[in-house]
Amino acid sequence: MSSPQQPNPEQPEPQEPNQHQAPQQPAPQQPHQYQTPQYQAQPQQPLNPSDERLYSTLVHIGGIFFSFVPALIAYLVLKDRGPFIREHSVTALNFQLTVAIAYIVGSVLLVILVGAFILLAAGIASIVFGILAAIAANKGERYTYPMAIKFVS
Repeated sequence: MSSPQQPNPEQPEPQEPNQHQAPQQPAPQQPHQYQTPQYQAQPQQPLNPSDERLYSTLVHIGGIFFSFVPALIAYLVLKDRGPFIREHSVTALNFQLTVAIAYIVGSVLLVILVGAFILLAAGIASIVFGILAAIAANKGERYTYPMAIKFVS
């Protein structure tokens, strides 16, 4: 009778295929050349008058809450979409930049207490004139902010 074979430490044991191992991937091929699609810039369509009035109203109301940011975005994005929205976005941007300067000056002058009055006046002016401009824009009328420095034309 033969005795069961003892494992020989010099010989590796035969391994069974492991079912948990991922199958081997084939060697990667050369990367595929990506060609960028060629798009032609198309001119933007002008806004209809009701959309121009809507966006102009939103620019003025947005200035009350977010300073010059809505006017700047409208100017950069919508300035070529119609004369009415361009005029109102420029007007709102100029006024909101003026108010931002007033806020900065008022903040600096808070040290001598005069700044509190400047901040209060600038805040009230921003709210009142922003509402008046939004009403005028909604009616389709032009509006010019008083005391606005003309930065953008």
